[in-house]
Amino acid sequence: MQLTLLLPFFAVYLGAAIALYFRPKEIFGVKLILAFSGSFLLSIIVINLLPHLFQNSDTNPGIWIMVGIVFQILLELFSKGTEHGHTHNNNSKKIPWILIGSLCIHAFMEGMPLSNQPELLIGIIIHKLPIAMVITLLLWEIKTQKHKKVIALFIFAIMTPLGEIVKETLLNYESITTIIDAIVVGILLHISTTILFESSAGHVFNFRKFIVILTGIVIAAFL
Repeated sequence: MQLTLLLPFFAVYLGAAIALYFRPKEIFGVKLILAFSGSFLLSIIVINLLPHLFQNSDTNPGIWIMVGIVFQILLELFSKGTEHGHTHNNNSKKIPWILIGSLCIHAFMEGMPLSNQPELLIGIIIHKLPIAMVITLLLWEIKTQKHKKVIALFIFAIMTPLGEIVKETLLNYESITTIIDAIVVGILLHISTTILFESSAGHVFNFRKFIVILTGIVIAAFL
């Protein structure tokens, strides 16, 4: 595994550190970061991943992309949309392991294409920052031992590198790789478009968010 593929792991802890340092009820700029990550991911998908998938492919990627979209919708029944920045008040005394588990599956899947789709790495890192902030604030509201919160955060952080390791060691076959990449594209396609559609309350035009979205598209286009 390339050391650069550990960057999403460290991005989770960077996001957690920001959340714990500022401790706001609403993280300043989180919507802008989400809008940037959504536009960047969508641009990477359209410009790089989709042409790669449909070039000389015999596995019908379109079907697997739709599988990824449906799979992500199912995950969100348990994660409640935390992947695209939804926050939830949690005054319980137990870690919401079902929510954390669904986020871990999402993180595991999005790590699988990173070794053969390096342009996706930056998008995943940017995507991790606001999500890590949301998860950290959610965990630190729970009235339970701190070590359990740290363990839950660590499990989430390690999932993306682990996804890449599993694919490289067990699933490194061209046909399977194409299917996995298509499923992940579907997952990220759903996430990125949802972020963009939800980036403004009531879909009201916001000039700052428009500039951030445009910046994400331009940067992705020149990678």
